[in-house]
Amino acid sequence: MVLATQKLDGITARGTRFLAMAEMVNTNQFKNGMHIEIDGGVWRIVEFQHVKPGKGGAFVRTKVKNLDTGAVVDRTFRAGEKFQRMHTEVKSVQYLYDSGDDVVFMEDETYEQFSLPRTSLADELAFIPPSTQVQVLTVDGKPSGLQLPSSIELTVAATEPGVKGDTVSNVTKPATLETGATVQVPLFVNTGDRIKVDPREGRYISRA
Repeated sequence: MVLATQKLDGITARGTRFLAMAEMVNTNQFKNGMHIEIDGGVWRIVEFQHVKPGKGGAFVRTKVKNLDTGAVVDRTFRAGEKFQRMHTEVKSVQYLYDSGDDVVFMEDETYEQFSLPRTSLADELAFIPPSTQVQVLTVDGKPSGLQLPSSIELTVAATEPGVKGDTVSNVTKPATLETGATVQVPLFVNTGDRIKVDPREGRYISRA
């Protein structure tokens, strides 16, 4: 057993790592969202497809995202090829504030603060106001990204005036939310209304 101390964006985290018991997975065990090591880096499996050509060996066409750079690339692996699976954990944290270059969070249990580069979270934070509770995904103890809720309530900051009595929901107009993000909303939605939005898809759900 090796006791490792890591500096994670201003936080020193101590944890135990069992090097001799690294979990290996092959392409038949791939799942979307799984994290594996490729060429010394940590990658998240975004999507994959098993291919069995008429000639030659079977292979897996895979789209993976690098957790350090955010780059998404297409990779092809031989069927049955093995990789080291990286340990992941989800923690509940509070989004405190955006400093411009970094985004600062606080762990619910320890009250420790840590930061992540804003560039890696721009899409997720478009619909998340400060003081919101979110889930942070850690890979081998290192914060790597957010897991957003399926819905969140936000205030419409600006949109064209609603049409009185119009409850048709399949005709939409753009609306700017309190976070600065823009979504398409039904015509009856007005400035100041509270609405439910799916932050994962940037989609209007209903009035709050």
